[in-house]
Amino acid sequence: MGRRAFLMLAAGCVVFGFCGSGRAQSQAAPVSQPPLQMILTLADGWNSNHALLQCYERASVKAPWQPALPTPVKVNLGKNGLAWGIGERPVPRGNGVPDKMEGDRRAPAGYFQLGTVYGYAPGLPGGSRGFRYRQLTAWDAWVDDVKSPLYNRHVVINPKEGIPPWFEKAKMRHGDFAYEWLLEVRHNSNPPVPGAGSAIFFHIRRGPESFSFGCTTMPKPDLEKILRWLKPGAFPRSVLLTRGEYQKARQPWDLPVSGY
Repeated sequence: MGRRAFLMLAAGCVVFGFCGSGRAQSQAAPVSQPPLQMILTLADGWNSNHALLQCYERASVKAPWQPALPTPVKVNLGKNGLAWGIGERPVPRGNGVPDKMEGDRRAPAGYFQLGTVYGYAPGLPGGSRGFRYRQLTAWDAWVDDVKSPLYNRHVVINPKEGIPPWFEKAKMRHGDFAYEWLLEVRHNSNPPVPGAGSAIFFHIRRGPESFSFGCTTMPKPDLEKILRWLKPGAFPRSVLLTRGEYQKARQPWDLPVSGY
């Protein structure tokens, strides 16, 4: 999709013992399968646009989490920091923390499933273990029009049936190095709430001080390590939090013990 459209996001509800908005409560479903892999990203505060990321894995749901990368990865977030997103677990509300909204340049905080990896190449980087992958065609798009019934959905159009007016802005394939691979974060997905944020991915950063509309970005070698590590059947999750919220959520969300 278009550069501006491609990096936007969204909002969340009740956990750590707080009450939340009806919008988030209707979205937060019980965790379907306990994960055996987790990407944990921690930021210093709600307005931080830098963070540290570590991948964790465990042999079973009763086994302790173990770090999967030798050292944490420095990543960039949305230009304006974080906001509560809509994910698989409800989140606290209020206290001056914003909800994720389309175009706010904030990354969605919360607990999310990982979806499909989209990319230009025929497959994932060499050494990958067969995680879900789709090679993008010229007709793949991700809709960020809040008025569209396809909002925050991946679609493939049939040019023989006509090219819709929104397609140029929403198309996913540009030949842009930053979007060579896109690991989907399933924020605001079940079903999407109009205006709560769309098109959230892990992808390659443009530079050390280049920030997104809500995606998490990093150097290409670091993204490749994550894509090689992802394992089918491990039910991986992405968790993005401030350090303060991580301390509250660690036990109720069964998060790894962070040493970074």
